[in-house]
Amino acid sequence: MGTKIDRILEAAKAHCEDVIKPNVDGWNEKGVWPRAASAMAGAAGLTGLYAPEEWGGQGLPLGEGIRVYEELGKGDGAYAFALSMHNICTYATCGFGTEAFKEKWAKDLTSGRKLANFALTEPQSGSDAMTMYTRAKINGDGTWTINGSKAWVSLADEADVYLTVVKTSDEPGHKDMAMIAIPKDAEGVSFGPRYDTPSYEFLPLSEMYFKDVVVSEDNIILPIGQGLQGSLMAIDIARVSIASGCCGLMETALDTALAYAKNRKMFGGKNLDLDGIQWMLGDIATNLEVSRLLYREAANALGTDRGPLMAAHAKRFVPDAAVDAANTCTQVLGGSGLLKEYGLDRLSRLAQMLRIVDGTTEISRVVIGRALQKRAKGLPDIAVPKGYGE
Repeated sequence: MGTKIDRILEAAKAHCEDVIKPNVDGWNEKGVWPRAASAMAGAAGLTGLYAPEEWGGQGLPLGEGIRVYEELGKGDGAYAFALSMHNICTYATCGFGTEAFKEKWAKDLTSGRKLANFALTEPQSGSDAMTMYTRAKINGDGTWTINGSKAWVSLADEADVYLTVVKTSDEPGHKDMAMIAIPKDAEGVSFGPRYDTPSYEFLPLSEMYFKDVVVSEDNIILPIGQGLQGSLMAIDIARVSIASGCCGLMETALDTALAYAKNRKMFGGKNLDLDGIQWMLGDIATNLEVSRLLYREAANALGTDRGPLMAAHAKRFVPDAAVDAANTCTQVLGGSGLLKEYGLDRLSRLAQMLRIVDGTTEISRVVIGRALQKRAKGLPDIAVPKGYGE
């Protein structure tokens, strides 16, 4: 029978082969989130990976559950990304939500009957999370009234509830930030026009608006003062999840190039017999192995002091490697790599998207650079030649 994670990975592999790969082109053509597919993912145990069994989840540690997205990423990186964000929200709901909220929402979320997503980014702020204008006013009866907007909300108008980060005062900084769950059907919630996103049209992305939205205090996920810290933890999980999905994307690109090159005849032999082709694909194979080791190490570090830095290393290296893999494998196919039937153009666009979301490569470099500055302070000084330090 194997361990629980073995069974879940097998379920993810089957979901990829039976549901994602045969249908992803059709999903993109229709431009509609495949709700039936995510419901099947739920039935397979893929929508409550980290949630406790008592709430219908799998109870997997982050270090194990994150491996699921590598399997799903072999089919489509955007689909894997959306389910990873849903799983982060189920993790937060079951771990930090009020009992009343869990009773109402937890089992619907872990089963995939309902979907959740995360709303942090605002139109003017991007990665600058502390520049936030969405405000929550606490009313005399304990309810919260929310006004403001969010940007780049995935599963926009498709998820049933959004874990939303808000400020509760006009004071600068993060000490007044909180996270509250806002149902899609709450009065005053609306969505802007969908962003035009080639190659992942089925994943709805748009701005989300709050106009005098009133929510019960039961919906508080993280109280005032914990909103930013919780958001950063969610982002770290998301960054490692993206790295996992990128490994699946890289494997699909590599296998496509190998399957083509072993049969393509040129110069009296097969493409795969050429040293140049072997070296190009060999580098991709090495980067794939390194990427797997890196994201799994980062996943195991989540929740520890090393977690943020390891997540930054994984998000810096692995999506870049995925972009290179998709582009190199396209090059191996030559003109055929530009044809839709081989899917490499889609993989290239997906890899670029995954390189940007939840912290760009440059933001990861900032995190790594600050860690290096801190490390340097703990090292003994090395004398600088006279004149060089002046």
